[in-house]
This record gives sequence, structure tokens and C-alpha cells, in this order.
Amino acid sequence: MVHDRELVITGVSFGNAVVCTQPKRGCAGSRCDGQVCRILHDPEVPPPHHYLAVYRYLERVFGADLIVHVGTHGTLEFLPGKSAAPSGECLPDAILGDLPLLYLYNSDNPSEGTIAKRRAGAVIVDHLQTVMAPTSPYGVLKELEEKIAEYHKFSWSDRARAHALQHQISDLVRREGLDRELGYQASHHDPAAFDRLIEGAEKLISGIYGTRIPEGMHVFGRIPSGRTRARFIAPVLNHDGHLHRLIAGMMGLDEKISDKETALLRVLDGFSEELVFSVLEGVDLPEAARGVLGDRLVRTDEEGLSSLRREVREISSALDRSDEIGSLLNGVRGGYVPPGPSGLLSRGKVEILPTGRNFYSLDPSSVPTEAAWEVGTRLAEVLVERYREEHGTYPENVALLWMASDIMWADGEQCAQALALIGAEPVREHGRLKGVRIIPLERLGRPRIDLTVRVSGILRDCFFGCIEFLDDAIRAVAALDEPPEWNYLRKHSDGKETGPRIFGAPRGTYGMGVNLAVYSSAWNDESDLANVFIYWNGYSYGRGVFGEKSTEHLISQLRTVDATFNKTATDEYDLLGCCCYFGSHGGMTAAAREVSGREVSAYYGDTRNTSRVEVRTLAEELRRVVRTKLLNPQYIDGLKEHGYAGAAELSKRAGRVFGWDATTGEVDDRIFDDIARTFLLDAENREFFREHNVFAMEEMARRLLEAHARGMWQADEEVLEGLRAVYLQIEGDLEDEMGISSGDRQGGSVEVITPDEMKAWKAQVSHLKRHAAGQ
Repeated sequence: MVHDRELVITGVSFGNAVVCTQPKRGCAGSRCDGQVCRILHDPEVPPPHHYLAVYRYLERVFGADLIVHVGTHGTLEFLPGKSAAPSGECLPDAILGDLPLLYLYNSDNPSEGTIAKRRAGAVIVDHLQTVMAPTSPYGVLKELEEKIAEYHKFSWSDRARAHALQHQISDLVRREGLDRELGYQASHHDPAAFDRLIEGAEKLISGIYGTRIPEGMHVFGRIPSGRTRARFIAPVLNHDGHLHRLIAGMMGLDEKISDKETALLRVLDGFSEELVFSVLEGVDLPEAARGVLGDRLVRTDEEGLSSLRREVREISSALDRSDEIGSLLNGVRGGYVPPGPSGLLSRGKVEILPTGRNFYSLDPSSVPTEAAWEVGTRLAEVLVERYREEHGTYPENVALLWMASDIMWADGEQCAQALALIGAEPVREHGRLKGVRIIPLERLGRPRIDLTVRVSGILRDCFFGCIEFLDDAIRAVAALDEPPEWNYLRKHSDGKETGPRIFGAPRGTYGMGVNLAVYSSAWNDESDLANVFIYWNGYSYGRGVFGEKSTEHLISQLRTVDATFNKTATDEYDLLGCCCYFGSHGGMTAAAREVSGREVSAYYGDTRNTSRVEVRTLAEELRRVVRTKLLNPQYIDGLKEHGYAGAAELSKRAGRVFGWDATTGEVDDRIFDDIARTFLLDAENREFFREHNVFAMEEMARRLLEAHARGMWQADEEVLEGLRAVYLQIEGDLEDEMGISSGDRQGGSVEVITPDEMKAWKAQVSHLKRHAAGQ
């Protein structure tokens, strides 16, 4: 930021402490002067002078003794430079100078936290994860659920009433646009159509019940107590369904509970929380079980209840020992911050407690673990079967987005999936990986599926041994003397030496460029975003190869991609949780479609419940996440408790919906309609934004208007008219608040910048297009 030709350092002083926002990595907003393109086509570009000036001010002018980064996460540790052991020429080290760095970090994010430790010398002070609460249908889906329940009630006892309800349900589904999503067409010639509608609607509703949403955000140093603690502990103990099975057994029910039994799942969630709360309150558990279950109690499982009591007490005691603020202050004094493990509580990793520790990650020599191998093989099977159902053939090439979170959260489930797709399995010795074994075609029972893998910079830097392991397996399978129609890796090698299958950003850099292009409006159509992805990610990795420029190989692989794939492993994170998801998965989908000239399918896996692995289309997953979180009043109210930060989070999530549509076109028009209605046309929510963060509201409204201007969103006319009126009001509010009388500010109209307007970028894109065309 420059004012009167001087660099301005913004912050708030509290005597011996000053609070600043981290300076911008670079320009990525509207009314850009075009220099944003430097970042888009050059991932090694340094940050602007202002970035360095802020840190130099803190060190040399303010005289700070240390810096505390409030994560998760910033940009310093992702600046260009070596992956580990940085020198003074590496930007993280050069900018931080001699100041020690304490970093507040979510205990569930060891992947990015490890980069902060390696590249910025950070000492982590980890904090607790957000309380995850059960949710339920609302609005139209609640009405639909009630009508379906009523239909089931009368389907045999009162046929006339049931017939009337059929019409009501059909009308409701059509009115709300759910008929297209559920594939429903009423037909007298197909009486089973309504049964399929009910089945699809119940699956949609059960998906909401099967999702937990965060109760706002974690407040550093605040440990849950009372009912909130019970709500925090119950899903941790039920991460594998164990607590539900215990209660179902005492109710005399089959312990195998279908996800369609939404009413039962809701009851079990309530009973689980009550039993955990009883332990916390010191109530005798068998007595509590009789009180909670009432006449539903068939038998008392003394052994199971005793185990539950012990587990609840252990977790509660560990929570009580968490001292996040104490650990931070101890670090400020130069004291020792003890180490501790990291991971997902939702995956049952209670060993991460207590928090307030300097977390570490894991030993990758056992990845994928045996449990992850079981999940990964099912994931591969379900993906292949889903593709065959939709296309009638096997996918020849699946593009996988492989991130460090797969290893640190899920012990390598996606690595296992990749092995299963090509028909190989890990070989272990004393729990450690020794190599791979080729699965014979007779046992595999299908062709070997080719892979195009995009690895994150964090996985590359933290787990390169895993990349080498997968690369060895890929090359071994590609070299097999098998018919090409049964070995797609060999088929796509076309008799030549096996080319690389694993790609990423240049060594020492992070990101994929596409998210920057989207946010800066520096694209005209999907082909521009595809070219950005190819340019940033055309570097190969594997055994003996580290960041070798391989643009032609990446383009060659993209020509045969039939499907792209990523997955979720927890409710804490989803595809709207970070711009990196649409930047990588969306970017690769756009690139594969552009290069191949085909409609490449995009899928999303779900291993939140490892006993029930699912694969959805990307469009289905977007609808699920938007419904269960972004548009859910329960989720919105939780974030509104946090004022400015909550408003910012809602705006970011809406912006990521825009990003997914920009890269893939998989977002329904109704989703944009509902975002506008929920946040901008609703008087109560609009007033919340105006009071707490009008800038977040402006960003959300501007993105929606951009989506319409680009033809991405065929808006409801009434919604569009209301949105335009609201935006004019927002601009007036901003001018009044900021007292702007002259000069430019980011915001307002979106000025699209394309490669044709930047000579250097145009040359790069032309080069890529020639290779994509095979010239």
C-alpha cells in the first residue's frame, strides 16, 4: 500500500505489541492494472516491496522480539525458495530476518503446519478443532421429508390419502427444481418412477443427516464445557460407528444401520450425546442408559458402557489439560513448547489432545497403512463402477488430485486407490513398506487404469518417498508385457518409453495458478484457465526426477483423461473450504476437457465413514456441501457469532462456488439464486454484513454479478433485479464509510484481463496451445 509515495504499514498498536494484517502476496482483485498476470504466469515471482517492508518495519523500526502468526495459514512459508533448510536467498528466510516465529495452528492441519516449520522455522502452538454438530434438513427439504414420512404412513392404510400425497410430493419436487437433480419424470407408463423419486429424495435427505457442521469457529484458548463438551466428544467416539452400534445393541436393533434410516440415526445421535453428558456429570452409566433410552432399552451392555465411561473420561481429562494461551505465553517468554501428534479428531485420533503443543506429523514409511489399503481399494472399485454405469466402458485414464492431507489425515487412502486402479498392491515387512506386488489380470478382473496425478507442493516436500513409491509402481505396471486393451498405461505409452504420470508446480513453489486467475478475473473462458493450469503444473516428479519441466508429457496425458477425482475424508474440510480445491481439481478438469476436446467427467469420493465409501459426481458433491453448510441457517448462525470473521468466511465460501463454476461449469443456477436470496436479498443477513463486514458483502455481490455477466449463471430475473439494487446500495455505503472522494479502490466493475493483453503471457499461452494441438 502506497500513500503520498510512501509505503504504509497498517496495524493497531498496543504498547509493546502491534497487530498487523499480513501484506498481500500480490494483486488478485478487480481493477488490477494488469501486473497480476506476472503472478499468473510466473510462480517464482517475488512478493511486492510492501510485503518485505512490513516485516522490516516490525524487526527494525518497531523493534519486535518475535512474530506471532495467527493461522491457519499465511503466505510467508509458501514464498519461492528451497523446500527445506532455506538459505538467506530463499524468500521466507530473507523476509523473516532474524526474528523467531510462533505460529498458532489448527491441530488438524499438520500438512501445511509442517511447511511453516520447515520453511519459516516456525514453532507451532496448536489449537483445538471446532465443535462439530449434527444438522438436519431445513426449508423445502424439511417439508419434503415430512411429506415422505406421511406418505409412508398412509401408503397401506389409506390409499386415497397416499395418492394425494404422491401428487403433493411430485408438485413440490418440480416447483423447487429437484426433479432434474433426482432424474424424475412423472409417467403413467412407469409406475416405478415415483418409487425411484422417493428413494433419491431419501438419499438426499440422509446425506444432510449424515453430515456434521462446525458450530462457528474455535476461539483460541476456549475449551468446550458442559453440553458443548458432550457434543464435541460424542462424534469422536462414534468416528467408526462404534457408539451407535453400542446403543443400537442395547435397543435390540441390528447393529448394521443403513444410512437411509434417518429417523433412527437422529435418535442415536441424541442418545449418544446424552450418554456422554451423563459421564461428564458423574451419573452412573447403566442408570443413565435406563433414563436416556427409557422403554427402548432391551438389555444393558455393562462391558460396553464401562468402556464408554473410560473413553469419555480420558478425552475429557485431556481437554482439561489443554492450555493454548499458556503455551503461547510460554513460547513468548522463550520457553519450551512441548511436541505432540496431530490429525483429525473426527477420525478418532484422540492422541492429539491436549492442545497447545508444537505438533509433528507422521512416519510415512507405512503409508498406505493396511486400513487405508482396504478403504482405497473400495474407493477404486466404486469409482470404476460409477463410471461404467454412466458411460458403459472403463475409464482409460483417471486424473487424481493427491494432497498431503491424504497421508496425514487418511494414512494414504488415495495412494492406495491409485495402486488399486493400476492393479498393484503394497508389500510390507514388519509394518513398513517394502515395495509393490503386481496383481495378475486374472485376479484383477478388469483392465489396468492409467493415471495422471497432480501432487500438491506440500506432499512433494514432505512425502517425496511416497511419490517415488507410486512412481515405481506405475513404471512397473507400464512395462508389463500385456495386451494394450488390458493395460491402459502400456496403451498410452504407444510403444515408447514410459513417460511421467506425476506432475506438480515447479520445485520450491506452491499453488496451481488457476485460483489467482479466477479471483483476478484474468480469464475469458475455460481455455484460459486450462492454459494457466498446464503452465503451472507441467513439472514431473518421481524416482530420480524432481521438478523436471514436462509440459509436453502433461499435455499428452491430459488427452486421454476420462475422469478427474478428488475426495473428502472429514466434515471439517470440504470442497468449499479452500480455493486450492477448485484451483487444482477444477483446473485439471478444465485442462483435460480443453486438451482432449471431450466432456471429461468429474467425481468426488467420500471416506468420512470408512465402512461406507461413496463416490458422487462433482455436481452432486457441490449440492451436498452447499445445502448442508453454506445455505444452512444453523451453519450461518454459527458463523454470525464471530462478526467480521464469520462474514468473511461466508463470503469466501460463496466465492469458491464461483470458482468451481468458472473451472467446471458444474454449479446449478439455483445455487447462485439461493446464495443471492439467502445473503443479499434477506434483510436480516444483509444487515449483519452491513454492520460487521460490508467488504465481504460487496465481494459476494460482485462475484454473483460477474457470474451473470459471463453467462455462468442464468439468474432468476427477480433475483437479478434485487441483486443489482443491493449492489448500488453497497457501493454507496462503502463510499460513505471510507470517505472516498478521489482515487481508485478495489471493487466495483470487474475488468477482465486476457492473455492477449499481456505480451509475455500471450507468448506462453501460444506455446502451450501449439503443444496441445500436437504441433
